Amino acid sequence: MPDLLMMLAPDAAQRISAPVLPIPVLPVPMVFALALLAFLLHRVLTGNTQRSLLALIAVCTLQSALLALVHYYEFLALRPLQPILATIIPPVAWLAFRQAAGDGKPKPWWLHLWSPAAALISLSLYRNALEAIIPLSFSLYGVMMLLHLGRGEESLPHSLLESGGKALWGWRIVALSLLASAAMDIWIAWQLASGQPVTMWVPSLVSSLSLLSLGALALTRAVESRRDDDEELRSLTPADAERDQAIIAQLDAHLVRHRPYLDPDLTLSRLSRRLVIPAKQLSAAINRVKGENVSRYINRYRIAEACRLLQAGDSVTAAMLESGFNTKSNFNREFLRIKQMPPSDWQARNTRTLALDQHHPSAP
Repeated sequence: MPDLLMMLAPDAAQRISAPVLPIPVLPVPMVFALALLAFLLHRVLTGNTQRSLLALIAVCTLQSALLALVHYYEFLALRPLQPILATIIPPVAWLAFRQAAGDGKPKPWWLHLWSPAAALISLSLYRNALEAIIPLSFSLYGVMMLLHLGRGEESLPHSLLESGGKALWGWRIVALSLLASAAMDIWIAWQLASGQPVTMWVPSLVSSLSLLSLGALALTRAVESRRDDDEELRSLTPADAERDQAIIAQLDAHLVRHRPYLDPDLTLSRLSRRLVIPAKQLSAAINRVKGENVSRYINRYRIAEACRLLQAGDSVTAAMLESGFNTKSNFNREFLRIKQMPPSDWQARNTRTLALDQHHPSAP
C-alpha cells in the first residue's frame, strides 16, 4: 500500500510526514468553567439570586478553570491554589444550603474556615495530609447535608410550594456531588499509593461534572428560599401589615370554601391565580403573618382533613390520598409535625367524635 501510494502521488509521503498544525480544543473543565461563568454573569445581572448561591457558582467556576489551567495548560505555578480552593467549596455549599433552609441565626461563617486553613498548613508542613483533608471536608459536609435533608420538606420550610420535591432533590444532588468528589479523591490517592497509573481524564471528568452540577443546581429556583430579608421586614409599614392580614383572611376563606388543598397537584401559581393575588405577594404574606412557607400552611389544612377522615373510620392510606398528599412519607412527617404523633396513634386515641366540621375543616 505505501509503494502504490508513492507511485500514484510522489509527494504523498511529504504531505503525510509534514507537521500538522494542532486544532485548538478546549478541555472539558474549561468548557464547564465558561458555562458556569455565563450562568454567574446572568444571575448577577438579573439580581434575583442569594449571595451564598452566587458564591457557590463563583467558587465552582474558579476551581473548574484552575483544573484546566494546571492539568491541561501546565500553569504549574497555580497548582498550590487547587487544594485551598477545593476545601472552600464544601463549606460554601453548606452555607448556601443553610440559607435556603431558612436558618434564623446561622453559625458564624468563619467557623467553616477550618478546612482551607488545614489545607494551607499542610501545604507548608506536610503535603501528604491533603489526601485526607480534602476528601474529609467534602464527605463531612455532604453527609451533614444528607442528614439534614432526611427530615424531608421540614428541612426546607421556606421553599416554594410549586417546587414540590424539586428543592429536596436539588440539594440531595448537591450533597451527592460533594460525596462523589470525595470518593474520586480517595480513589486517586489509593491508585497512587498502590503504584498504579491514574488516567487523567477520569478524575477530570468526574470533578468537572461535580462542579458543574453544584453550580448549575445553584441556578435553579428550586434550591432558593422565599424567606424575606430582615431589611424588608423592617421596612414594612402598618399598611403593609394590614394588607398581609387581608390576604391571609381571603386565603383562609377560599381554602375553607373551595378546599383546593385536596388537589395533590396544587401549586402556588395556581392558588395565586384563583385568588387574583401575585404569587410572590401571597407567599410573602404567609411567611410574614404565619412564619412558614405556603407548603406547610396548605399541609395544615390537609392534616385537618385527614383527621376528619381518620375519625370517620378511614384507613391511614385512604386518609392520606383523600386529603391531598402524594406520598406516605410526606404525610407521616407532616402529621407528626402538626399532631406530635403518628396518624395511626392519633386514630387510636381519638375514637370519639371530634369537634370538626364534617364537610369543611376549620382554618388552622
